Amino acid sequence: MGFRIPGIRRVSFSANHVSAKAVDVPKGYLAVYVGEKMKRFVIPLSYLNQPKFQDLLSQAEDEFGYDHPKGGLTIRCREDVFLNITSSLNG
Repeated sequence: MGFRIPGIRRVSFSANHVSAKAVDVPKGYLAVYVGEKMKRFVIPLSYLNQPKFQDLLSQAEDEFGYDHPKGGLTIRCREDVFLNITSSLNG
């Protein structure tokens, strides 16, 4: 079960593989960690300029901050909310 959204990648990670995963973020992309299980997604940097994504970041910052202990950007919203917003940015 699953679906692909063009321009976004979900990557599972473990503490042993985080440093290696940090290296495999392609140029022009950013790693973000989303949801309760902190799933890792690699998103285009262009999303940072999108008003819908900026609203999501503002809400996340106000409520939780951005820190992730292994690097990357933490967005503690529900995964389905994140996927809904990012899917709207692709089309």
